[in-house]
Amino acid sequence: MGNRYAEISDITALGKKFTDSQLTAVENLLDTASSKLRIIATKYSRNIDDMINDELLGEDYRNAVKSVVIQSVLRAVDSMENVPSTVSQGSQSALGYSVSMTYLNAGQNLYFLRNELKELGIIHQTYGAVEMYNNADD
Repeated sequence: MGNRYAEISDITALGKKFTDSQLTAVENLLDTASSKLRIIATKYSRNIDDMINDELLGEDYRNAVKSVVIQSVLRAVDSMENVPSTVSQGSQSALGYSVSMTYLNAGQNLYFLRNELKELGIIHQTYGAVEMYNNADD
């Protein structure tokens, strides 16, 4: 098992309070989120622990990783409660009143957003080109 990138004290320092039953879940979620982030980074040939140990940007990177882990854990804790998830898309009508909402956390408990993975340098936009005509004369 690898390093845990955030602790409960880091979350409570941000002003979030947990019940006793939530503390056990948060403890497990912190381990799971750290492991999951490490696995995702490995899939993209990145090593988070090496990036954290970098002499130049290591401490800044450690804080960014901690923030991402905390945000994913808070989303998971909020999804366990009766707190409505963040709506990513919604529409409403009038008179015959109709509401349609798409929620950000649709079925997953613990996840990372693409922009969080991009900020950590784990994933990045790529592009490629295919040569349609093989002109050897050019």
